[in-house]
Amino acid sequence: MVSDLDKSSLLEVIDSHQSDEIIEVLNQQTLEIREKVKEVSVDMWGGFPKVIKKVFPQAVIVIDRFHVMKLVNKALNKIRLSLDLKGLKNRCLLMKNSPDLTPEEKLDLQELLNQSPCLTIAYELKEELRDIYETSTTVKMGLRRFQKWLVLARCLFGQTAETLAKHTQEICHYFIQRTTSGVMEGINNKIKLIIRQSYGFNTFDSLREKLLACLFK
Repeated sequence: MVSDLDKSSLLEVIDSHQSDEIIEVLNQQTLEIREKVKEVSVDMWGGFPKVIKKVFPQAVIVIDRFHVMKLVNKALNKIRLSLDLKGLKNRCLLMKNSPDLTPEEKLDLQELLNQSPCLTIAYELKEELRDIYETSTTVKMGLRRFQKWLVLARCLFGQTAETLAKHTQEICHYFIQRTTSGVMEGINNKIKLIIRQSYGFNTFDSLREKLLACLFK
């Protein structure tokens, strides 16, 4: 799915996850239109840089903040499970942003963290990364703080930290205009609802036409 984040509009639906096929479809738009795209927010799939470079020559790649935090939360949860601190409540306490915790949840979280210094440090790293996103005001500041964060994160988050390190510049492009794919998540939810209602569509083209009819603005 390709969307306009400013207008919350679905622009295109492509029946492929192959970069060359995606490029072929997107290149059907004129170069004049494609050159107007200044930022493209994506996840860390390896095919996106090739697509963006070929299709949107003036665009900066922005790794979506949600996907970065999702990866870190997954690593944090893996540490929790390795310590045999199972249970949905424990998971929710660790995943929830610190400012959103109720007084009772803060006490429960502290009790959980007291069981493992390793888990405590991992949780603090997660919260520190969230703070970097919230409070960095320039790319230079965000880059400096993120690189410092990676030094400690490598010790506990291992491969997750190495993956993020490979995308450092694109992650920190977030601080140019604080662009995210949050709008796309909302569009995805609407698409899932439309698909559930679309019994009888037996071709991709029919589904694509309905999605664009409903979600293009």
